[in-house]
Amino acid sequence: MEAIKTNNLTKSYGEARGIVDLNLSVEKGELFGFIGPNGAGKSTTIRTLLGLIAPTGGSAQILGMDIVKDREAILRKVGYLPSEAVFYSGMKVKDVLKLSADLRKVNCADEAKILCDRLQLDTSRKVEELSFGNRKKVAIVCAFQSNPELLILDEPTGGLDPLMQREFFEIVRERNRNGATVFMSSHVLSEIQRNCTRAAIIREGRVVAFDRVEALSKTNARRVTAYGSAAWNELDGIRDRVDGDGAVSFLYSGDMKRLLQTLSKGDITDLTVTEPDLEEIFLHYYEKDGDRS
Repeated sequence: MEAIKTNNLTKSYGEARGIVDLNLSVEKGELFGFIGPNGAGKSTTIRTLLGLIAPTGGSAQILGMDIVKDREAILRKVGYLPSEAVFYSGMKVKDVLKLSADLRKVNCADEAKILCDRLQLDTSRKVEELSFGNRKKVAIVCAFQSNPELLILDEPTGGLDPLMQREFFEIVRERNRNGATVFMSSHVLSEIQRNCTRAAIIREGRVVAFDRVEALSKTNARRVTAYGSAAWNELDGIRDRVDGDGAVSFLYSGDMKRLLQTLSKGDITDLTVTEPDLEEIFLHYYEKDGDRS
């Protein structure tokens, strides 16, 4: 059974774009990435899946349950980490954590203590006194403390310093190894590349790529950096060219023999040819008529 399954899921805001005909399939036990810049539709997708906003078309199931008919049952089995954490003012961290556990009708005190210790979170402080990063830690504990079957994480590392980001992803991987499914949205591509097995790329409310992270990273294009001069303008298939400090760097998807011939005729003192990283691949999906959108 899939943990998340959508069929042409759509959410429109009148003339404003939301998500359009979204088709996703996330297997149980998977660590899945959902990639896109701010405004691409990631949060709208997540809020629609959780029943926080109503779909205007299509359908979706979470853990085999319909997102409209079975909303309350779904929320009991899902840990949700929003991109921005907002809490009732005047409450201490420990009270927020207890309220979150009480809403699920479970005792999470032991697990909450372990998580707070690992994230270096002071539970005696009031939430309005906390920095953005520490409020994010509170939201992480709320999402994780009940050991849910499915974790839905929306831009989870915003506000966390590098050490806390590392600890956070260690917790995520532990939960995944113990059987939890993780659906993580992010615009930080390195997070997806390091931690996820499969990913979908969303652009303007539509999924434009959906595959294993390794497959998304593979391409015929190569990143070429050459020191010296050559007749670069005679080559077809050059993209993202940058000139400076006696070097030229570009993505090349043209004929490799033609590239070698051009290099041999030029005055090249040094050369590197590598596979592009996921960020460079990602930019390809955000090009319109040769220009980045």
